[in-house]
Amino acid sequence: MQSLAIALATVGGVGYAPIASGTFGSLVALPLLPALAALRGRTPVGYGLAVVAIAAASIWAAGRAERALGGHDHSAIVIDEVAGMVMAGMFLPGTWGAAVLAFFCFRVLDVVKPWPASVFDRRIEGGIGVVGDDLVAGIYAGLVGWLLMKLV
Repeated sequence: MQSLAIALATVGGVGYAPIASGTFGSLVALPLLPALAALRGRTPVGYGLAVVAIAAASIWAAGRAERALGGHDHSAIVIDEVAGMVMAGMFLPGTWGAAVLAFFCFRVLDVVKPWPASVFDRRIEGGIGVVGDDLVAGIYAGLVGWLLMKLV
């Protein structure tokens, strides 16, 4: 189970990128956004279940991998970026332009960590602490992206 958790948490090894592993993890998630939006259009319940499953699997894998790799929110763990991007996509249409906008908004907000993301990042241990800040940043990124699309 530990090998599976590490494989998921590092998104198949993407997290071992020598620089900007979080950015690479976010890029992996980018094509998921239009695909998930198409699912949302066909079956909202299926979409909701998929989002919950991704978040739950991310929390599980990140928690197990964090213990195995050592240290809080190890840089190789990038499944949290995938979960955050999926959260951002909840608020946006299923276009490639919206996915790219989500990517840029998410990367900025994941680095800045506005409240309460900073609380998850600094004070909560385990998988919820690793993934929670990215889920919050993803929600903020989706809302900012939605607002930008409405203004333009």
